[in-house]
Amino acid sequence: MTALADLSAIDLVAAYREKTLSPVDVTEAVLARIAAYEPHLCAMWALDPAGAREAAVASEARWRAGTPAGPIDGVPVTIKENIATKGTAVPLGSAATTLTPAPADAPAAARVRESGGIILGKTTMPDLGMLSSGLSSYHQLARNPWDTTKNPGGSSAGAGAAAAAGYGPLHIGTDIGGSIRLPAGWCGVVGLKPSFGRVPIEPPFVGRVAGPMTRTVADTALFMSVLSRPDPRDGMSLPPAEIPWLDLDMDVKGLRIGLWLEAGIGSDPEPQVKAVLEAAARRFADAGAIIEPVKPFLTSQMLNGLDSFWRARSWSDLSRLTPEIRAKVLPYITAWAETARHLSGPEVYNGFSQIGAMRDAALAASRNLDFIISPTAPMPTYDAEWASPINDPELPFEHIGFTVALNMSEQPAVSVNGGYTTEGLPIGLQIVGQRFDDLGVLRLARAFEQLREPQRPWPILA
Repeated sequence: MTALADLSAIDLVAAYREKTLSPVDVTEAVLARIAAYEPHLCAMWALDPAGAREAAVASEARWRAGTPAGPIDGVPVTIKENIATKGTAVPLGSAATTLTPAPADAPAAARVRESGGIILGKTTMPDLGMLSSGLSSYHQLARNPWDTTKNPGGSSAGAGAAAAAGYGPLHIGTDIGGSIRLPAGWCGVVGLKPSFGRVPIEPPFVGRVAGPMTRTVADTALFMSVLSRPDPRDGMSLPPAEIPWLDLDMDVKGLRIGLWLEAGIGSDPEPQVKAVLEAAARRFADAGAIIEPVKPFLTSQMLNGLDSFWRARSWSDLSRLTPEIRAKVLPYITAWAETARHLSGPEVYNGFSQIGAMRDAALAASRNLDFIISPTAPMPTYDAEWASPINDPELPFEHIGFTVALNMSEQPAVSVNGGYTTEGLPIGLQIVGQRFDDLGVLRLARAFEQLREPQRPWPILA
């Protein structure tokens, strides 16, 4: 029998409707899971058992009355700590941040609360969200449930670990270069980077999105029905749209699916990663899809330029801190950012212009295809203590070649588990769609769930 903490959101809502389960019992089971696993994972911050229990009691009353607040009423949820929740500080993963309670819920948190979701607390992230790692100067080191000597990835580090560990079924991350998809891939869960503007955020920024991290595509779709609701605070959000999120059936026969195995920048896929992608392509082909190779379309000028712009942006923030406060930031981050100290205005502008170059290249590569599949990351996960897969601040983004361009092109992209290494570590498969076709991406991901090999049991920690 599946433990209460491991039940999907879809199953929980059905059980609440039938009155065979109570949100109170489920919340207690999830809190017990967190208490047992957190000494090993350190995925949570600002855990709020009292608030969760109070919300669960209120949810139980609504279900008894037949008046649920929304599609996820009574479902446990975690929220990445850079998404504000009223009354909780937002440290941004950094010991250099002043801890001031947020005055209001950010859009994603507000949608969860309005829909009756049980907010358990916040999940951890690295300094300023600028690492694909669980390393932080403020939080304890987050670890991967599949192997606690390994990294969960980042910057939605705690969210990826929490999803894989069964800290409830629904988790929210953010992504500006792969920060949802990378930890999803390395933790073996589903992580959706929606089309830019599909999920309102605050503050909005070019390429930055919030999105679900769950164990199943159906749960991701259910969560999107909540998170995609409009919020006037995001002036870059898409117009409200009625999308049948839970209509996930798709026949892949005749679909043109591009197989993208060389990004053109960064690290090349390791053999086990490449083998998982080639096996996935064969499964789609056997189901009737047309598989076409996608040539590398990104350049070192694009990645290096974006790197320069992000360094300048981060140094702009760090340079305003006193030397004493700046010393609290992870040395890796400071070493990376301060190289922008002497960049000229034209150099920074040229770096920013690579966002447009990436967008144009990604859209051109996918123009005649229905979808593209690729590795989420070119390598499996790595040492927990490292800041990046090669742990070099001079080459910080060698692992984001398959993810970052989709932020700039505003296309939806989802990571689903594609298979495992010989050591049993998950390998992410990324599915990319045309702009605004978030539902199509989820439909193809659901089709892959049905085509792939049976999944291994979720990790159990003593």
